[in-house]
Amino acid sequence: MVPARVAVIIEDDGDIRELIRAVLTQAGFEVYAAASGVEGVSTVRESNPTVVTLDLGLPDIDGFETARQIRQFSDAYIIMLTARAEELDTLLGLESGADDYITKPFRPRELRARITAMLRRPRNGQVPVVAEETEAFDREPDLEPATPSVPASSSPESAPRQSVVAAPVEEDSAYCHNGLVLNHRTRTTEVDGAPIELTRTEFDLLHALLESGRVVRSKADLVRRLRYEEYDTGSFISDADERAIEVHVGNLRRKLGDDSRSPKYLETVRGVGYRLAPNALR
Repeated sequence: MVPARVAVIIEDDGDIRELIRAVLTQAGFEVYAAASGVEGVSTVRESNPTVVTLDLGLPDIDGFETARQIRQFSDAYIIMLTARAEELDTLLGLESGADDYITKPFRPRELRARITAMLRRPRNGQVPVVAEETEAFDREPDLEPATPSVPASSSPESAPRQSVVAAPVEEDSAYCHNGLVLNHRTRTTEVDGAPIELTRTEFDLLHALLESGRVVRSKADLVRRLRYEEYDTGSFISDADERAIEVHVGNLRRKLGDDSRSPKYLETVRGVGYRLAPNALR
């Protein structure tokens, strides 16, 4: 039996709130709901959820500010659900601390798939949720809304994996580059001995690039990495998905003190993706 996990729904539309509640309850979550941003922040603080679904247009503080406040004390997976389809809203949502972003109308199957992918990613040094714990999403019948669906995401060429170029500090646990140390077992990052606070997505992206060394990772490949798709399975990856990678890499550079014009850690390969900067290799 899959143990109950906790989810919080922050949504002011009662019909959508109940639809999401049904999806998450069927998937084995103990669900709490809030109709405003302030109430949602309080509910997250009290219930310590694994997953938070967050509407952008709330009656008091908006979803961006709600996500920022939640991120001050919680490492819950945040997925924004909103009718706003503008790219700027997507980018602001990711920058405010969201892990993923789905536009309304959406299909419950898509929501379950996105949450399943997030649950495979480790949380603060914990091991990823095992496959048996995510099977509930796939077993449950679909609760399709009457409105049409929005595609979930795309899939171009996949960059080959190769052995780690970065010097391992401890075998299979940490990588070191020019003062940057990342330990994927403890989920910690340091620059010149000073700890750096990264979001889950930023950490996973940095880990992927350190693993690959000078092999270029395309934006599409990095999107698949965040979904824990080891191979190109033909899943849809949108322009917004790839643009989100650009935003996360930009945030990474800012936190690491890296300069894109003269990179010490992350180098942009125009029109393709990213790799480690040559002067970072030892």
